Amino acid sequence: MCRQIKQRHSVFCVLPPQILRRVAENGTVEQREVALQTLATDSTYRTLRAVRLAAPVTTPAAVAVADQLQRTISNARNTQNLPGIVARAEGASATGDPAVDEAYDGLGDTYEFYREMLDRNSIDDQGMPLNATVHYSRNYDNAYWDGRRMVFGDGDGALFNRFTVAVDIMGHELTHGVTEFEAQLVYSHRSGALNESLSDVFGSLVKQYRNGKQAAEDADWLIGEGLLAENVQGVALRSMKEPGTAFDDPVLGKDSQPGHMDDFVNTNDDNGGVHINSGIPNRAFYLAATAMGGFAGEKAGPIWYAAMRDPRLKPNSGFRRFARLTAVNAWNLFPDGEEHRIVQDAWRQVGVMI
Repeated sequence: MCRQIKQRHSVFCVLPPQILRRVAENGTVEQREVALQTLATDSTYRTLRAVRLAAPVTTPAAVAVADQLQRTISNARNTQNLPGIVARAEGASATGDPAVDEAYDGLGDTYEFYREMLDRNSIDDQGMPLNATVHYSRNYDNAYWDGRRMVFGDGDGALFNRFTVAVDIMGHELTHGVTEFEAQLVYSHRSGALNESLSDVFGSLVKQYRNGKQAAEDADWLIGEGLLAENVQGVALRSMKEPGTAFDDPVLGKDSQPGHMDDFVNTNDDNGGVHINSGIPNRAFYLAATAMGGFAGEKAGPIWYAAMRDPRLKPNSGFRRFARLTAVNAWNLFPDGEEHRIVQDAWRQVGVMI
């Protein structure tokens, strides 16, 4: 596949920069220092990745094996040296280190979801090995996908727990890799919000898959549940069911996600609001999935996946074009059912007219 490398420059972080900036404004001295250090680290790695993509250096690559899961979890030992020391390789027993073992299991759950439900062989659909580094830096309040591996911080313990606790976060970040290979959506404004939404959609489906192919009506539709520390006033980073309700905290601020186009946020912050306006397509997926019923990975998920891979989806596509493609692919995949009508109605309910 011909990739538009100029579009593939972002380090995709779990924690939106506006939340870290609020911590830098409202937190204690220690919390402000951690937030500022995390922001500086994130900015550095975005720059390094842009340089690497512009002038790549050939390095030995792991050999992909068809239809075989390959995981390697490394330990940075609270340094910023990547990839770190290998802590657990494919097939090895649990280590007793929660971060190592959670990362190992979460990568496996993501791989198995894509393989079983979408017939995809890893991130690149060619058996790409899944690598992760845990215990990155000290009190690092984030996790990210840098195009080659997942990197997890331990959190500061006061606002955020370790970033391996939520399997949907791993599914979210690895889906950024899938989107890079399939759609190359520009990571800004509406196409960037769509990019973020796709990661939330499939991250949530990975979580529901792990929960025994949980029915859509029984799922919590929270992204990052368990990530917020005990004293934080909130339940997760985002809610796909009710965007804007995930947290309301004196330090983190209030969840600013809209769930309808009437409340679309025009901003240049956060790459044009990519983590904010993603609430609109997120709710559309939730509405479609619950209306179809059953495990959302069996109908709604394949429809959204087919739309992501549709060659008519362009790098700068926004909500309306993607919505139309979900409707088209709902008809293609389920011509004898109600899925096409349900998808159209879901988008209408969030103000996106097809």
